[in-house]
Amino acid sequence: MSGAAPAAGTTYAAAGVDVEAGDRAVALMRAAVARTHGPEVRGGIGGFAGLYDASALTGMRRPLLVSSTDGVGTKIAVARAMDVHDTVGVDLVAMVVDDLVVCGARPLFMTDYVACGSVVPERVADLVRGVARGCEETGTALVGGETAEHPGLMAPDEYDLAGAATGVVEADDVLGPDRVREGDVVVAMASSGLHSNGFSLVRRVVADAGWGLERHVDELGRTLGEELLEPTRLYARPCLDLAAALGGGLHALSHVTGGGLAANLGRVLPVGLQAVVDRSTWAPPPVVGLVARLGRVPTGDLERTLNMGVGMVAVVAPEDADRTVGHLAGSGTPAWVLGHVTSDDGRRGDDVTAGAKGVDGGSVRTTGTQKR
Repeated sequence: MSGAAPAAGTTYAAAGVDVEAGDRAVALMRAAVARTHGPEVRGGIGGFAGLYDASALTGMRRPLLVSSTDGVGTKIAVARAMDVHDTVGVDLVAMVVDDLVVCGARPLFMTDYVACGSVVPERVADLVRGVARGCEETGTALVGGETAEHPGLMAPDEYDLAGAATGVVEADDVLGPDRVREGDVVVAMASSGLHSNGFSLVRRVVADAGWGLERHVDELGRTLGEELLEPTRLYARPCLDLAAALGGGLHALSHVTGGGLAANLGRVLPVGLQAVVDRSTWAPPPVVGLVARLGRVPTGDLERTLNMGVGMVAVVAPEDADRTVGHLAGSGTPAWVLGHVTSDDGRRGDDVTAGAKGVDGGSVRTTGTQKR
């Protein structure tokens, strides 16, 4: 009879879910995950939920828990095409943990979620090893996660990666608009490349140009695919160290992700103030120029989509500007004075960004001509 089940019956494996492959993936990733665990992590790997001993928080005056969640976006498509899966996990940690740090929070723990059409143990283990690598670098415990097999919903080689993290900050130490003052200085921290935003634009430009990811690009010094998979720079430790070094001199941080520099900087400014940033203070990385030329992408679209070479921004007291640049450079994070904070005169034009990301905050005016 047409459509009848096999004589032996339909099994979970026949439906496309391989439980044993999932178990093998866990075995392969176990050592990498364990390296992120300190004495606060209880229960190890394999429980229904992760356990984290928060008793140290009782010594804080007024601890605020901070949470963040995100994914890697369409950069995943590049990883799949390159068959390189051990770097996008670092991107995931950057997208999640560095958003916590913007509040001044110290990351505590993280969980990840891998959805795939078919569990390939080695591939899943590579993904989680990347997450574990990012967690190690940022001092975050990877306390658990989930690998979900979705046959029929996703193709066998498809996967997506997401995660969530929790951090803590003293209520009196929260960074943000309330601390920013007229006269403050804006300090930029260099990105490591495109990071994890704007890849829908970048992939379209590359596809329309007919360029393959294996193509060697002299100005990049490597293949296009290797450049695009460069992991996002992790700012957690440098920024938290900076906060400790400056004390109250660090007023705000802005993680430059989707929407670009101006839209994200405006989120951490109060109404009535404006950050004036000068394009002439830095040159974007070569990959930005490459995307611009290949796709004839308008400058406005570039600046609203890509980080342009600035991955994190600090707003500091004017007397701490030079110290901030030096401190960050000493931690291996290239930094420079990007601009300053002034009163908002209310004038608007193509050079001013205000009200981005749905935030009723300050504005950002971009001046100068970009270095090449």
